[in-house]
Amino acid sequence: MTVSLDEVRAAAERIAGRVRRTPVIEVAPGLTFKLELLQHTGSFKPRGAFNRLLTAKESGELSGQGIVAASGGNAGLAAAYAARELGVPARIFVPETTPIAKLSKLRTLEADVVQVGSEYAEAYQAAVQARDGSGALLVHAYDQPEVVAGQGTVGLELLEQVDGFDTVLIAVGGGGLIAGIATAIGDNARVIGVEPVLAPTLHRALEAGRPVDGSVGGVAADSLGARRLGELAFAAVRQHGVRSLLVDDEPIIAARNELWHDHHLAVEHGAAAAYAALTSGAYRPAAGERVVVVICGANTDPATLS
Repeated sequence: MTVSLDEVRAAAERIAGRVRRTPVIEVAPGLTFKLELLQHTGSFKPRGAFNRLLTAKESGELSGQGIVAASGGNAGLAAAYAARELGVPARIFVPETTPIAKLSKLRTLEADVVQVGSEYAEAYQAAVQARDGSGALLVHAYDQPEVVAGQGTVGLELLEQVDGFDTVLIAVGGGGLIAGIATAIGDNARVIGVEPVLAPTLHRALEAGRPVDGSVGGVAADSLGARRLGELAFAAVRQHGVRSLLVDDEPIIAARNELWHDHHLAVEHGAAAAYAALTSGAYRPAAGERVVVVICGANTDPATLS
């Protein structure tokens, strides 16, 4: 099963006026940042959440029971925000390891927050059980067609905003963002996933020839902490020839600090992973290559920046 370019285009029309068209900035010759950290709730996730809820509203699937979602934080924030904007209740299941900054934001969005287990997978099982017992709409963090199509609108914007680019570097957790962007961009540019060594969902899937479960750890686990790449993401990366690069925690931490000191961007560790591929040398652009880095999340405690 794959998501089509037509579905991404339909998502763009559906969510227009609900999400921000985030800016791009050229920070150096041949290097552009797509500032998706400036999206509502501090990450790209509202794109997919709105597309999921609005599609369900059109079909009558969205009821007064509202929604349930599981998340390390950002997907939950997006689902809660979309639910509040559409006037339906939201119950969000998060791991007990979720940072305080994300928990506080969830509660300001009037969501019922339930902390379960130490990983996203445990929170997800609790959300499924809640869905089964209540009839609420389940909003997946990354592996639903409407969610992937919504995230793909980032790619459509890039094609309109940047006058030619060769490569896009994207942090990967469950794979919803990279699946959507790869679908939107198609053959227009190379798409490369960047993952922490301690949470390599895409890398494992490409090696095994299918999504497989694995352990999760490291500094970016709160946002890139899926144990398994989504089926939709795997189909998309196979179709579009996406490859994976791995970066250690130390370069991620250093890239996060550099984004703050050099560019005044306060980002979470997961959002620094794609940039870490450049700063660490894991990815070395060819002469004249034009690179876009998607800076995807800002939900962090600024006090931890140094």
